[in-house]
Amino acid sequence: MPRCFWSCLAVCASWFVAAASVGAAEFDGSVLRELRGALQRFVDEEVVAGAVAVVGSKAGIAHIEAVGYQSWETKKPMSMDVLFRIASMTKPITALAVMQLQEAGRLAVHDPVENYLPEFRGQMLAVKKDNMVALVKPSRPITIRDLLTHTSGLPGGYPAGYDNLYNTRQLTLRESILLQSQRPLDFEPGSRWAYCNAGIDTLGRIVEVVSGESYSDYLTRHIFGPLEMFETTPFVRPDQRVRVAGLYEQRQGQLVAAQRPLIGLEEGSRHPVPAGGLLSTGPDLARLYQCLLNGGEWNGRRLIKPETLQEMTKVQTGDLTTGFVPGMGFGYGFAVVREPQGVTAMLSPGSYGHGGAFGTQGWLDPHQDVFVILLVQRVGLPNADGSEIRRVVQDIAVKALRKP
Repeated sequence: MPRCFWSCLAVCASWFVAAASVGAAEFDGSVLRELRGALQRFVDEEVVAGAVAVVGSKAGIAHIEAVGYQSWETKKPMSMDVLFRIASMTKPITALAVMQLQEAGRLAVHDPVENYLPEFRGQMLAVKKDNMVALVKPSRPITIRDLLTHTSGLPGGYPAGYDNLYNTRQLTLRESILLQSQRPLDFEPGSRWAYCNAGIDTLGRIVEVVSGESYSDYLTRHIFGPLEMFETTPFVRPDQRVRVAGLYEQRQGQLVAAQRPLIGLEEGSRHPVPAGGLLSTGPDLARLYQCLLNGGEWNGRRLIKPETLQEMTKVQTGDLTTGFVPGMGFGYGFAVVREPQGVTAMLSPGSYGHGGAFGTQGWLDPHQDVFVILLVQRVGLPNADGSEIRRVVQDIAVKALRKP
């Protein structure tokens, strides 16, 4: 869709579109318009500088709301075409790339990682005993599936001397993964769940090796291009820079510019960070989520097969304790709601999605045919997955559904 279309929409505070697809969910527009006041409260209380919220179904966008400011300092109003650092909402997109390659017969999720990245051969496991640490051989090599489900045992932090691999040019993606491969595992593969950015970055490197394309080029050709997600990128283009939302933290109850942005914006400031390096907009992400609610197809273009998507979005972690809020399991790249409660109480079992470090959230409920996107830029938001702003937005979205 032409960019000027979205620019025109940005002039308006909100946008509502009735469901057009046969069998698609229908929404009460008067309820969805409650989003504006609800989000404004968080701006007034200086929880966030501004927000973009999107509610939709397999028919597409039902409502977009832009509230507050893109820049807190200049009071530049928030608009619908503003770019947000979506942080770990990148992870499911990386997982989609991996699963596309499995569909193409280029890899299999049960394959050992060392089949594609030989630097992982001979990886050891750190075992603590009697105040000593010994290195032993793990019972099996880590697999692609382990990386997708955060059960690999790879350490989640940075190696000594590399306090922030993401915001410098110290290392390319290839070099970063080479370094990570030399670190001993924290636990036996598959035995525990531990959120691991290094594991998802490793998946991004596997995408490069298997496809023969850079991670960024692969996403553009095989995901963003087909879905017309022309604004979504790991690195900001010059024409996009003025539309990037400011990143803020709270000090003594007041918003101030974040002192350490963690992830640089321009190419050359970092590698593409498959675990959390993308920037995107509400309308772009809505196209992806509409595609997923339609079983992996958008506008006649097949992104992924329905049966593959089903595997990605079902619990793959058994009874392991996972996630950052109660009642969750993990699929391939997606968190999955097992037992709705608290912030997920309004969602159905089997709903799936992912949050991001700066408060962004994206969740899909196939049973109710609804997706909810929340874009904010706040460092240090206590447990963004369990945040009050997420709960409020989801509550309104589900309340707006017209029951048959």
